[in-house]
Amino acid sequence: MFTVESAMKKYPDIPENTIRELERFVLTGCPCGHFLTAVLNKDLFEAVNRCDPENQVALINLVKLIWNEVPMSCYGTAEKVKAWSDKHDVEELAS
Repeated sequence: MFTVESAMKKYPDIPENTIRELERFVLTGCPCGHFLTAVLNKDLFEAVNRCDPENQVALINLVKLIWNEVPMSCYGTAEKVKAWSDKHDVEELAS
């Protein structure tokens, strides 16, 4: 699992707010914005349609960060992304 600081050093073109949003999703299951959700869902067309200019430049490295540093069970399809979020909701309710 990455830290914000390590990700910013390795991928300096990814906006810090995007890295922090990804970290929050991985740690808590908190839903992401439309762009990052599309990236996590592996929906390239939607991701390109939703990204701002800074994330457009960083898209390749964002995919590399997710591929190399994020648990595979929390990305890849809309169902996996939702299940990751739902899993954290259940864990939060149980505590």
